[in-house]
Amino acid sequence: MKYKIKHSTTYQYADFVSLCQNHARLTPKTNRGQICHSSQIEITPPTSYLQQFIDYFDNTVTVFEITQQHKMLTVTMVSEVELLVSANENLNKVDMTWTKARDLLNKPTTHQLLKASEFTMPSQHTPIDEMVKAYALVSFKPGVSLISACKDLMARIFHEFLYDPGFTTISTPLSVVFAQKKGVCQDFAHFALACLRSMGLAGRYVSGYIETLPPEGEEKLEGADATHAWFAVFVPHFGWVDFDPTNNVLPKEQHITLAFGRDFSDVTPLKGVVFGGGNQLLGVAVDMIRLD
Repeated sequence: MKYKIKHSTTYQYADFVSLCQNHARLTPKTNRGQICHSSQIEITPPTSYLQQFIDYFDNTVTVFEITQQHKMLTVTMVSEVELLVSANENLNKVDMTWTKARDLLNKPTTHQLLKASEFTMPSQHTPIDEMVKAYALVSFKPGVSLISACKDLMARIFHEFLYDPGFTTISTPLSVVFAQKKGVCQDFAHFALACLRSMGLAGRYVSGYIETLPPEGEEKLEGADATHAWFAVFVPHFGWVDFDPTNNVLPKEQHITLAFGRDFSDVTPLKGVVFGGGNQLLGVAVDMIRLD
């Protein structure tokens, strides 16, 4: 399956911005599950500096600076991505218990295990406490396979937490999300990661897109697709496996990966500093168009 993706971000300012400097993580990844065939960024007003680098987590980062005065900034990334639906075709043969995976990560003996073990530690948005661990233990029973336990955790979050886009912001503590059992995709991903890490397992935050399909007989609205977030768990001797607790599915044919890290702070699609501007209005639109 191939997609053309258009991700547009617009900032409108009440006053003039004299200078802005930004990092954009908007280039889809090429990995075991997908191939990014092309990606082109368009920025208005024109940049005075534009460069790319690969960050610590192998995400492509576009750095740019605008020195001319402006009241509106528009950043649009247009990409073509091919999904490889065979990425997890042997997943049903993976029967490693979660305790075995934990023990291997606790004493890594290979470079792959050592890199993955970095994702067992808490982060800014995924603090660990005994209540989170108690919640996780319901799914992570002795002798249960790692994949089965993660599927159970994903399903429990899906059924027990309410999707409420007006309840949280990125600064809402995870303890509040857990206590009220509601939030959005990034909250559910963060909570799942806290559960995994409380068990000594490696989990990483994944940012990307999910295709939304209109009701039968209706046309798809422009910009109606969405940025999305989910989590992945590291399975020794197999690799990373993605889980989407917002939709209770293993991402396959409608999820495109942008970036991954310890939590949202590592993969923010667009962030930076501005001088001036006053109040601002943010608009984001995403289109995923099937090419075959």
